[in-house]
Amino acid sequence: MSVSEKFYQAFLYNDRWLQYLRGVGTTLLVTVIALAIGIVIGTVVALIRTAHDQQKGQRHPLLSAVNVILQIYVTVIRGTPMMVQLLIMAMVIFASSRNFTLVGALTLGINSGAYVAEIVRGGLMAVDSGQMEAGRSLGLNYITTMRFVIIPQAIKAVLPALGNEFIILLKDTSLITFIGGKELLYAAQGIMNRTYEAMFPLLIVAGMYLILVMIFTWLLGKFERKLRQSDRR
Repeated sequence: MSVSEKFYQAFLYNDRWLQYLRGVGTTLLVTVIALAIGIVIGTVVALIRTAHDQQKGQRHPLLSAVNVILQIYVTVIRGTPMMVQLLIMAMVIFASSRNFTLVGALTLGINSGAYVAEIVRGGLMAVDSGQMEAGRSLGLNYITTMRFVIIPQAIKAVLPALGNEFIILLKDTSLITFIGGKELLYAAQGIMNRTYEAMFPLLIVAGMYLILVMIFTWLLGKFERKLRQSDRR
């Protein structure tokens, strides 16, 4: 079979390109769900841990206990492979569930939350401590100062790192295929099983991931430039 015939079998025959497009749709949906979960978890963890680290004098025992639990969460998630976490979630915690795509999205979100937490915490801690003192001296409480003074400055500082985390998350969606999640790589595997040829389905998937990453990298760069322009004004 010629190269053109193999490509035709892998992409055009029987409208197989539609399977790839459905896989892209699922990949993007999983990425958005996981990103939303990761940002929520990561931001909450970062705020709590930053509040603990910024305490002066005697530390609140409840906050200290929560901080220890969050430290364990970050250490465990960052210290174990993503694949192991996916298998534990699919085969142990959600063993009775058949919605492996959603289980995969949840696992990716929990995993991303640990990394986002460290990124955001680094940004919050990088803001000059005088900013907090200035806000408090104006009569703002801790939460209001964080919301209107510290967090806006931290977001601009950590945006490139958050963008990289988003791109890593997008590529990591391919891992949920191994627990039965029906995303882009899953679609390619189905075509490989019917054509008995792996090269073109895998090359097509690699090309689609590359295009998605390039698009989102361009969008993130454009957003960062707009933020820098607003700072100059």
